[in-house]
Amino acid sequence: MNPILGRRQVLAGGLASGAAVVGLSACNSGGGDGGGGNGTDVGTLQFYLSGDANQGGGYAHMAEKYTEETGVQIEIVDVANDDLQTRLSNAALANDLPALARIGAVDPQWKDATRDLAEIAEASGALTDLSVVDESGKVLSLPSDVTAVGLFLNKSLFDEAGESYPTSEDEIWTWDEFVATVKRVQEATGASFGMVMDRTSHRLKSFLYEFGSNAFIADENDQYQTNENTKPALEYFYGLNDDSFMPRSVWLSDGDPNALFKSGDVVSYYSGSWQIADFEENIADFEWVSVYLPVQPVRATNYGNAASIVVFEGEQSDAAYDFINWLYQSENYTELSETSGFLPAVEGVEISYENNQEFFDLYNAEIAASDPIVGEVKAQELLFQAEGIFIEGDPVRDEVVKYLNDEQDVDATIANINEQLTAALAAIR
Repeated sequence: MNPILGRRQVLAGGLASGAAVVGLSACNSGGGDGGGGNGTDVGTLQFYLSGDANQGGGYAHMAEKYTEETGVQIEIVDVANDDLQTRLSNAALANDLPALARIGAVDPQWKDATRDLAEIAEASGALTDLSVVDESGKVLSLPSDVTAVGLFLNKSLFDEAGESYPTSEDEIWTWDEFVATVKRVQEATGASFGMVMDRTSHRLKSFLYEFGSNAFIADENDQYQTNENTKPALEYFYGLNDDSFMPRSVWLSDGDPNALFKSGDVVSYYSGSWQIADFEENIADFEWVSVYLPVQPVRATNYGNAASIVVFEGEQSDAAYDFINWLYQSENYTELSETSGFLPAVEGVEISYENNQEFFDLYNAEIAASDPIVGEVKAQELLFQAEGIFIEGDPVRDEVVKYLNDEQDVDATIANINEQLTAALAAIR
């Protein structure tokens, strides 16, 4: 069974044996109706998150609405993504955590300081297969929204070159076909680059899956491993980073792929669903489209929880809990998703996007068609978070950068990734 999300069918069932996230069983120990939720005497609730402005300011909008309804003040503290984990870790050490946060991963530094969100999850239909749930059934986090890797094209350049792109599932490119087509567009239009890709392992894993790789996953002995398809996939990726098809500056230094694509001088952008709201707001000089990801020969995106919502224990815990309980009610969560351009992480909600509905539908189709390995790897990551296992850094990205920079060959790259992930896991456990 292929794990898919939302009203289509949820990650359930198809996850690897031993990697499935523990299901709901425990009720919230503190309840959601504690004092402080319906007044202004609780003080201002600080809500740490990253990138709200880039996705339409949805959380700021909902915070203002909640204040109007309840009088409770919520301060959105928008922290740069690279600094958010560190800021929360330091706050935990200083016993000064905010009331709540939207984070990329649950950190063992403050894992035990989180409020149980099981009752909200059960009542709202939040996708608990994308939550961090411990062995007792405590729901440490709720998925804020679903994210998926995807492909954007500069439609204006395609039109200028007289080239077409897939508009249905039976037209999906292979990677060879995609690269050949983009190179023709480059030649016809004089575009500087054929593609840019975000410099993250999240994007690279999707690429690997499409070549039949299982990326990097721990076995029953906590040894990370991959399969024989990873090597040719990485060799293909190396060939694309040639300063013609792809600019080496993105993966080897600090080149900004988002800015490069927005310049109009790049044919395609391998990024993800979170870009739709940004592009709708900030690209005016050319037409863009979202299209199906190439296959070689596997169809797969990399998807999961874009981020997670946590509520921290403390004097404002009840008030923060009440806000999240309100936020995940169907009407309010729908408004949040529509404002921010989110793929929903709650079952049964119908999202009507003001613009680009067809692109969101395309991402849903990509998730539904993805190979089961995507769900297996994600489930293992969430299970490790529930156990307090948090591997710092990004060995997959960092070792691939060394390979692209000719500091080591592909075999050493794969071996180093497996060894570093295995050692990190052993050190924590």
